[in-house]
Amino acid sequence: MRHLYRIAQLLAFVLMASSPLGAQSFNLTTVASGFNSPLNIQHAQDERLFIVEQSGRIKILNPDGSVETTPFLNLSGSISSGGERGLLGLAFHPNYADNGYFFVNYTNPNGNTQISRFSVDPLNPNIADPASELVFLTIIQPYANHNGGCIAFGPDGYLYIGMGDGGSGGDPQNYAQNTSSLLGKMLRIDIDNPSGNLNYSIPTDNPYFGSTTEAQEIWAYGLRNPWKFSFDRDTGDLWIADVGQNAYEEINKVSSTEAEVNYGWRCYEGDQNYNTSNCADPSTMEFPIAVYPHSVGSSITGGYVYRGPENSTLEGLYLFADFVSGYLGVLDPADGSVVFEQNLSQNWASFGEGIDGSLYITAFNGVVYKIEPEVVLGQNDNIISLGISPNPARDHFVLNTADLKKYTIYDAKGQQIVAQEVEHDQLFIQTSTWQSGIYFIQTTHGDGSIRIKKLIVAH
Repeated sequence: MRHLYRIAQLLAFVLMASSPLGAQSFNLTTVASGFNSPLNIQHAQDERLFIVEQSGRIKILNPDGSVETTPFLNLSGSISSGGERGLLGLAFHPNYADNGYFFVNYTNPNGNTQISRFSVDPLNPNIADPASELVFLTIIQPYANHNGGCIAFGPDGYLYIGMGDGGSGGDPQNYAQNTSSLLGKMLRIDIDNPSGNLNYSIPTDNPYFGSTTEAQEIWAYGLRNPWKFSFDRDTGDLWIADVGQNAYEEINKVSSTEAEVNYGWRCYEGDQNYNTSNCADPSTMEFPIAVYPHSVGSSITGGYVYRGPENSTLEGLYLFADFVSGYLGVLDPADGSVVFEQNLSQNWASFGEGIDGSLYITAFNGVVYKIEPEVVLGQNDNIISLGISPNPARDHFVLNTADLKKYTIYDAKGQQIVAQEVEHDQLFIQTSTWQSGIYFIQTTHGDGSIRIKKLIVAH
């Protein structure tokens, strides 16, 4: 289902700059260090973790915290690296235990995206065969940035490939909305059944299957730079974190079976107008479940819905981070609400999911951390609690949140229109004289936390 501006979705975030990470719901425990610009963490259906380094090496992190001396694979002499280029993605075949196949996404010496398959050494599970490369896709990149890089197998067994819009700024050639181009897209291919002169085939339920004008590999479009995406291991839902342009970072969520989704770029950045010239009606587009402004962070690193073995407050929540600001975030899929916490000011580059659902995170400091949730004995507590009802509002809304001490309201241009100290958990606020539009409500609480939520007023 498409949504006009997603106005029913709520945006809220807590800025916990003065509190240590873990004050809300989790802590970070160092697992290993010494990696060189790690960009990806994957497992191969066992307890090992495979750490992808931007310069071209894949290293094995064992369950005991030791790192294999010899890289699993070394492509450093076969790629271009630096900036947004390098060895960017890794995905193990769903039947890896039987066939030993895995896939990588890297920028080749010419700076173009290359998707290749390799095989593990049949005599050594800790070493890949560097001579086994089979190229599946090569995609021309007009600029050095916005290469995407993430690849993953979906619940359907097909390989999904996240492609950026080709780079520069503002998508100058409008690749993301052009369905004859592979740039600015989510691609989906069948790597088990090659067809014609290709090493893959097009799934028959791809939206442009059989087309002679649109690119048949396209599953969805309208993306700027889907640096990281993932599938919920319980529901199969597809989560895409799309890096923003000048103002907003966005998080998208759809069913894994929903095809031909237009995520809106370059017509919209997040849920705000960017360049709507010659754009389709917004009702045909899928707007984000949540956005956050560049005052919080300016390069989102997508993660996973937490499905770990612990009975924790994180169960069913989506974890992500910001590469630039160092914030870590938790999103509640129920209403799009977000909590942010700041930790260590790291350049968070990737999350990873273990075989048991445990989550890991790594940064350009070369450290791999395990995310250790707080364990609860009873029903999960909602760590995100700030209610506005109704939203959108017409003549009034009710602000309902615990331990409220002060609220401030800003319009979409950042101008303060209301500031009031209070001692109540629930407030009735009139909006009958306000102009229709977007407002931001900032609340300060007794524990020092600050929460900001987006309000739509529509008379």
